[in-house]
Amino acid sequence: MNTTGNNTSEVNETDTARLAPVPSGPSSRWLLVGLAAAVIALGIVIYSGIHERAQAESTLGVRTERAAVPIVTVVQPSSGAVTQEIVLPGDTQAFNDTPIYARTNGYLKHWYVDIGTHVQQGQLLAEIDTPEIDQQLEQARADLKNAQANEQLAQITAARWLGLLKTNSVSKQETDQAVSDLSARQASVDSMTANVHRLEQLQSFEKVYAPFAGVITARNTDIGALINAGAGGVPQELFHMASVNKLRVYVAVPEVDSQAAQNGATATLTLEEFPGEIFQGTIVRNSDSIDLASRTLNVEVDVHNAQNRIKTGAYVFVHLKNPRSPHDSTQSLTIPANTLLFRSEGLRVGVIRNGRAELIAITIGRDFGATVEVVNGLQPTDQVIVNPSDSLASGNRVQVSAPQTGGAN
Repeated sequence: MNTTGNNTSEVNETDTARLAPVPSGPSSRWLLVGLAAAVIALGIVIYSGIHERAQAESTLGVRTERAAVPIVTVVQPSSGAVTQEIVLPGDTQAFNDTPIYARTNGYLKHWYVDIGTHVQQGQLLAEIDTPEIDQQLEQARADLKNAQANEQLAQITAARWLGLLKTNSVSKQETDQAVSDLSARQASVDSMTANVHRLEQLQSFEKVYAPFAGVITARNTDIGALINAGAGGVPQELFHMASVNKLRVYVAVPEVDSQAAQNGATATLTLEEFPGEIFQGTIVRNSDSIDLASRTLNVEVDVHNAQNRIKTGAYVFVHLKNPRSPHDSTQSLTIPANTLLFRSEGLRVGVIRNGRAELIAITIGRDFGATVEVVNGLQPTDQVIVNPSDSLASGNRVQVSAPQTGGAN
């Protein structure tokens, strides 16, 4: 009985302990506060991650949209001046440029000048040894003396026969024969004299002289070389000379600018080897006709070259002034050449209007190389796109970078 009672008592104590309420002390409250804080922090972290992801997606969309809009550089057209300068290329040529040939056959005895030598008019350039001409001249002089002796005898005979004819001592026929013989002898003397003069001229060509003042640009012979004057063969050029104190420059002026090529007008020349230096020239003549193939006017510009600084054959730029009438109502503008768009429908430029590109048809006047003149299609206030892409179309949104000023210089 005691055993049973004890077991019952232990069971009741255990159940009582399980069913007893949890103590509500300070440690339990802090536990609950910590759990709540953890839940709140987790919610904040989740919300922050979701917000950052949404913000990043929004920023990426804005950046992508901005990147899709091209950034362009623009320039404003500049007004055309009353007097415009035309710059055209040209090559300098010697005012006189000629090869020097021998006029007699022989062998070169001596030469006195070489390439680069500046010579004066009449200066001795070379000597030719002509033994054949010398011998022919001696023979011609001997023949002339013989002819002169025969002429003298014929003259005495004719005079004698004419005197005898007065006394009827000889017949008229015999007298006429004597007079005719005198005329033949005189003609023979004239012929011999001309032959002597011809050979003397050939002998004088043994010395080669400069025909004008200039510079020797080539020497094509040497001592002992056979000289052929062209008789039975191709003549050989001994020297080449150029007169460089004055130079010619031939310029092909476009037909639209032909009014700038007025005889007597001033033209300036610039060369790359003399940066910043200007040489003065004068328009002396023009062809007065337009070339049908190139639609240009051939113009000659002469420039003095007393110091021989400009070399013949040098590449130069000729600057011509093209005056425009002040009453010309055409408002021309100038834009850079790298703003042009060549499309199948014609020449176009891109301008910015209301934040979008618009392709405008234009009419070109003069082409200055780096810039072109526009006579129709643009306004002075238009913003013209520089280096437009081939894919540019009207209506495309564009972004304008820092603007440039001055469409042309």
